Amino acid sequence: MPAETEVLEFKEAKNNYDFKELGKYFSALNNEANLKNKPYAWLIFGVNNQKKVVGTQYRANRKDLDHLKYEIAEKINNRLTFIEIHELQTAEGRVILFQIPPAPLGIPTAFGGFFFGRDGESAGPLNIEEIERIRRQIIISDWSIGICQGASIDDLDNEAIAKARANYKIKNPRIAQEVDDWDTAKFLNKAKLSINGGITNSCILLLGKPESEHFLAPAIARITWVLKNTNNEEKDYEHFSCPFLLAIDKVFAKIRNLKYRYIKDGTLFPEEIERYDPFNIKEALSNCIAHQDYTLSSRISVVEVEDEQLIFTNAGEFLPGSIESVLDSDQPPLLYRNSFLVQAMVNLNMIDTIGSGIKRMFRSQRERFFPMPDYDLSGSKVKAVITGKVLDMEYARVLARHPDLSLDEIIILDKVQKKKELSENEIIKLKVRKLIEGRKPNFIISEQLAVKTKQVGSYLKTRGFDKQYYKKLVLEFINKNKYGSAKSEIRELLWKKLPELLTDTQKETKISNILRELRQENKIVNTGNDAKPNWISIK
Repeated sequence: MPAETEVLEFKEAKNNYDFKELGKYFSALNNEANLKNKPYAWLIFGVNNQKKVVGTQYRANRKDLDHLKYEIAEKINNRLTFIEIHELQTAEGRVILFQIPPAPLGIPTAFGGFFFGRDGESAGPLNIEEIERIRRQIIISDWSIGICQGASIDDLDNEAIAKARANYKIKNPRIAQEVDDWDTAKFLNKAKLSINGGITNSCILLLGKPESEHFLAPAIARITWVLKNTNNEEKDYEHFSCPFLLAIDKVFAKIRNLKYRYIKDGTLFPEEIERYDPFNIKEALSNCIAHQDYTLSSRISVVEVEDEQLIFTNAGEFLPGSIESVLDSDQPPLLYRNSFLVQAMVNLNMIDTIGSGIKRMFRSQRERFFPMPDYDLSGSKVKAVITGKVLDMEYARVLARHPDLSLDEIIILDKVQKKKELSENEIIKLKVRKLIEGRKPNFIISEQLAVKTKQVGSYLKTRGFDKQYYKKLVLEFINKNKYGSAKSEIRELLWKKLPELLTDTQKETKISNILRELRQENKIVNTGNDAKPNWISIK
């Protein structure tokens, strides 16, 4: 058996293992796999320090073992988790092999906000030199700063150059008069679009003529807008190429930002509002352009689902690690994939670097009482979903009646609305404020909050009634049927009155339990058979 290395660790873990230690080793092995240029690292349970198999009972239930992927992702930046968790049954006992991916290019991996690494067989904080070595992987490979050989000012779009000048003057009002005196070559250098006259990838991307896209090959300068109906059927589409400075407005013009009308509710809601905040559309699209990994030869996608939502997708890992880290931070990101491009976009007033754009998108949705933006960071891509309507009117009322809720609390409540799984910390945070009740994973808005916000109807639909109510209902129904009632009839009676959180199987079980208990209480009897029961009342 091989000895332990920076990318291989053995643990006895006979019965249990501390989750924090597991997370620390995930971070350490993940970072070391990156630094050693390895495709993965291994953490192995059931083997002692002498490399002898001793067996482990850690999470003997396979379902519990698989759930560890979710638990680790919740604590790791960028939501990284195990490639796979393998189980081996040997003569000496059970062995678990955790296959750990390398940290993404330029992004050191943290567990619980701390970076870990290996020094021989020991695990500890990742040192500053190693952190910077990983981060420099992005700086060294900044695609956006590359010079397009053979490209010249003649390959740029005149309308885009004129708009770039106007935007630059808005960003730099003190030198607006001076900008007018610059020729095009000097302006491009000053705006950080060219380097000593050399036309960069960023310059072609933002200002290039459509036919100049070939200078960027194999990178693709393309934004695709697709219109779909609610059945996911494509109704229309259009492709937009360089110059991206103008393409943003063209994509924006394609999106049908119709008025959304609220159900009247006193003075809580406005009568109507635009489905999408124009700022949110342009911010999401600008983020796609700024953070796209152009080396992956992929296009930017904007999917408009009619009267529902906008879905923005760009290729590449999300460098800040998680949306939570962006929302919690009050400073610009420390690292950009396309640093040169980002600076050019800042100079042209397309984006800012104060790190507030995404946070402002969340606040805008909150002000509309709409769901929070959803982000999917899996699969080496970033997908942002902006919903343009109220999904749950009762949830909207909570936001309207409780302006004191923090953004953090609203985001967690939004997860409850969307039936998403909550972490233990999120559960505690909402329960402390008595915002939710129920058992994991079927949490609902609490009765206390429901009563305060007049959500009782929705609450009862979600939680359901007590068992005695259902029993009484069934008895009254059977009493009215002289020749008895089939189970299918009783099922039809109760189905829509049972809690919405229950699955179909759980509803079937609950109905069977109600009938069983009534029979045991000698209140009903089956005059049919097990296959086709016929229930009558015992007078």
